Amino acid sequence: MPIRRPVQGKLLYAQSGGVTAVINATAAGVIETARAKGVKAYAARNGILGALREDLIDTGRESKAAIAALRHTPGGAFGSCRYKLKSLEANRAEYERLIEVFRAHDIRWFLYNGGNDSADTALKLSQIGKAMGYDLRCIGVPKTVDNDLAVTDCCPGFGSVAKYTAISTLEASLDVASMAETSTKVFILEVMGRHAGWIAAAAGLAGNGPDEAPHIILFPENVFDEAAFLARVKATVERVGWCTVVASEGIRNAAGQFLADAGTRDAFGHVQLGGVAPTLAALVKQKLGYKYHWALPDYLQRSARHAAAKVDVEQAHAVGKAAVDYALAGMNAVMPVIVRGSDAPYRWKIEPAPLAKIANREKKMPKGFITRDGFGITAAARRYLAPLIAGEAPPPAKNGLPVYVRLKNLPVARKLAPWTPA
Repeated sequence: MPIRRPVQGKLLYAQSGGVTAVINATAAGVIETARAKGVKAYAARNGILGALREDLIDTGRESKAAIAALRHTPGGAFGSCRYKLKSLEANRAEYERLIEVFRAHDIRWFLYNGGNDSADTALKLSQIGKAMGYDLRCIGVPKTVDNDLAVTDCCPGFGSVAKYTAISTLEASLDVASMAETSTKVFILEVMGRHAGWIAAAAGLAGNGPDEAPHIILFPENVFDEAAFLARVKATVERVGWCTVVASEGIRNAAGQFLADAGTRDAFGHVQLGGVAPTLAALVKQKLGYKYHWALPDYLQRSARHAAAKVDVEQAHAVGKAAVDYALAGMNAVMPVIVRGSDAPYRWKIEPAPLAKIANREKKMPKGFITRDGFGITAAARRYLAPLIAGEAPPPAKNGLPVYVRLKNLPVARKLAPWTPA
């Protein structure tokens, strides 16, 4: 067989923002494809911070089996971060530092795996590369449990958290129904979703009809109406005997304030949310007097690889492979997005889309996906959501626990002076 010669230049992959149950499947797609094409692939430790610090990982020192095992391992194998680069005008030095690191290690392809802010970073880097005369191809790789990226039909990571949410709603509701006569009357599940209610909507797959849970879904796309909410809870308890509520963390009141505003902000400048479930539970207790329980799955919902959707794993791996293909084909400032062909049978494919149409844009729930009363999902939403949670992809297990891989993550020798943040 002919010997494949290494391609000149190296590829750098990095993970950004909140990780998912399948982001490492994307990493596997990237690394396996790069290896097949004779390209040396590095990873940045802890996202863009690793690139700035010249803290790079040589993925070539990992075995084929270890990389393959990333397909069923949750978390971020190379570390992620919440670090938003400032605008080119505000801090050009950061971008110049990145180009300096890329030049020192002959990195010609940069793949950034994340959401809206990460797409913006990849877009800006593609621009500064051109401005500095450095031949660099930047590809954004989609990832977010929030499912709020523009253009793409869905986001890798969402299908699995949607499946987890629907399952949790179904199972917890059976528990509540069992005890409602003498115990809990109202159960509130808080899910992620700052501005878009996709995850909350997925809970609606757990049941169908007014008497099946979830009885109430609260979307950030709608203004929270306290009186209407309490009236629906009361009517449901009186009719069914109990009530399950699923609430997005980002629901707001008529004044535009988050119900769960904790008064602090994260590294991206986003308001930190302090828990809408206990806020709603206190309201139910105070106004209606019902006994309640609430749950906040938090990291559990995005790390539950044991409950991942098979289609989500496949799509996550596919966008990683496509990202490498696009980069090596000379594309720049694009993202591999998922295009839906049909709902039933579910068909999809990967196509490139300009980062300029994705960066800093947010896809919210269409009005046609939310029922007129504002508390449920429509048939159109079910047709969209149902294929995304399909299929099982259980990880291998030993002694009753999943077997996940931990990479060696051996460093690449540094060539530059340490980076000092401005």
